[in-house]
Amino acid sequence: MKTTLDREAIVRLCERVEGAQTRAYAIPKLTDEYPLMTMADGYAIQTELRKRFIEQGHKLVGWKAGLTSRAKMKQMGVDQPSIGFLTDKMSRPENSVISTADLVHPRVECEIAFVTREKLSGPGCTAEDVLQATDYVLPAIEVIDSRFSGFKFDLQSVVADNGSSARFVGGGRPRYVEELDLPTIGAVLEKNGEIVEMGAAAAVMDHPAAAVAMLVNILAGMGEELPAGSFVMSGGITAAVAVAPGDHVIARFQELGSISIRFGE
Repeated sequence: MKTTLDREAIVRLCERVEGAQTRAYAIPKLTDEYPLMTMADGYAIQTELRKRFIEQGHKLVGWKAGLTSRAKMKQMGVDQPSIGFLTDKMSRPENSVISTADLVHPRVECEIAFVTREKLSGPGCTAEDVLQATDYVLPAIEVIDSRFSGFKFDLQSVVADNGSSARFVGGGRPRYVEELDLPTIGAVLEKNGEIVEMGAAAAVMDHPAAAVAMLVNILAGMGEELPAGSFVMSGGITAAVAVAPGDHVIARFQELGSISIRFGE
């Protein structure tokens, strides 16, 4: 897919997204101004944002697959998955209090994360390739934050906004993949002591490793590969749940333990 935006428009839209992310305010979806914007344009803006963050001292620690479950696609009104980058500044420790003051529409979802021991490259990367290159898997909670006003967006704008990436927490009990039947792993999301979402990892493209393979193949289309030692979130097992100050969230995973976080002002 070709880009339709010139360099000037890419930089300007990147600045718009960066402002919304760093100062926590909502913006209209980018296609309102550029209705012909393509997915390639979205990734060009995302790449510019990544370059900018790295220049500001962020360290790239990995990637995330987004919109990989049917529940999530339906919730967001889109029809294909996407990817986004993760930096050290987005990471939060287990049991921490995450501030919502610097977020616009925070929501949480439970995911299975992969840590790679070998580099992966596409095109043609498969779930088997991913499992072979994986050091271990662990449970994760992703805090996503769409920066678009009225929660109205499309895939091109979401990609430009780095897949709504905001915060992530890894923890629980890391395990080797050969010890697990990944697609059958169940996850339960509790908010303030009540179960709000549940699902099995098979909801993520039938196998979470397939979502990571898809991510590697999208990276290949951008002329990049997934380095060894990457932390990769494979996408939400459940639909995302809105959170507010005072909320306490626990994600419980079969065989992988649980993760707990709280939200503050």
